[in-house]
Amino acid sequence: MAFEPPERLTRALGEARYAGGSAEADGTRAWLESLGKYVDEAVERGGLTVERVHVPGGRSSVVVLVRRADGTPAVLKLAPARCRPESERAALAHWNGTGAVQLAPDDDGSPGVLLLERLQPDVSVRSLPEAKSMLEAAGTLRRLWVEPPADGVHVFETVAERTGRQAEAMRASAGAEVGGLVDAALAARDELLAAPPERRLLHGTFRQSKVLAGERFPWLAVGPDPVVGECAFDLARLVRDRVEDVIASPSGASITRRRVKRLAESLDLDQDRVRGWALFRAVESGVRALRVGRSRDAELLLEFSGWL
Repeated sequence: MAFEPPERLTRALGEARYAGGSAEADGTRAWLESLGKYVDEAVERGGLTVERVHVPGGRSSVVVLVRRADGTPAVLKLAPARCRPESERAALAHWNGTGAVQLAPDDDGSPGVLLLERLQPDVSVRSLPEAKSMLEAAGTLRRLWVEPPADGVHVFETVAERTGRQAEAMRASAGAEVGGLVDAALAARDELLAAPPERRLLHGTFRQSKVLAGERFPWLAVGPDPVVGECAFDLARLVRDRVEDVIASPSGASITRRRVKRLAESLDLDQDRVRGWALFRAVESGVRALRVGRSRDAELLLEFSGWL
């Protein structure tokens, strides 16, 4: 098929040169250049019929709406190795449809290629009023928090491992203008990791746009970057959902505090741990945005961090 990678994906993966080594950046660039071929091969291998590429799509994968050989709607998803698609496949297999999109029965396990059940790609929980959307998102997240597969079986990072890499990058690239926030975020991480680790399989990048309408269940999560650790870590991105609206509000700071409180209470979690991980992850995202030249995103994230 004639294929042009979605602009959003191309732009996001282009930032890889800032986030990893040159070999990783070269690998991602090569993957993008060969993406049309990979799509064609996956379509032919699975006997699929292409409907369209979903745009604007995500920042780490291309999503193609297809039909399986029997006519059933499905989604073909392709991602480069740096975005850990095999970890995603392992998590989806472990959840087996509980709270999350399912692998299609004929997903063949090809590296970097997932065949998934079709949800409604243009209808996320974010389409609901904010209070309702937060309630539905939190309920979806609760279903995902299960014991991970036995040691030695899974391919998931731990929260300590992932945030350790992020902390090193923050220390290396933070300028004086954000030094205070970075120090606070790193101190929060150290304190949070001092407690005995909780071991739950987490979505890893959960937010409202990652919860789509489905048929076998009203709302199901998609696009995990799974990690093993404490549940409070998984709320951190949800705390700052619709950050532009929060920043624009004259009561943004109090909205943020109420959101932390309500989410923690709704999921029986400690507010201070939710706040601490929200702080670390917001500062990390803000510093990374600065590093790759997304100054507006960085400004929003770092202002939000100051309210935590």
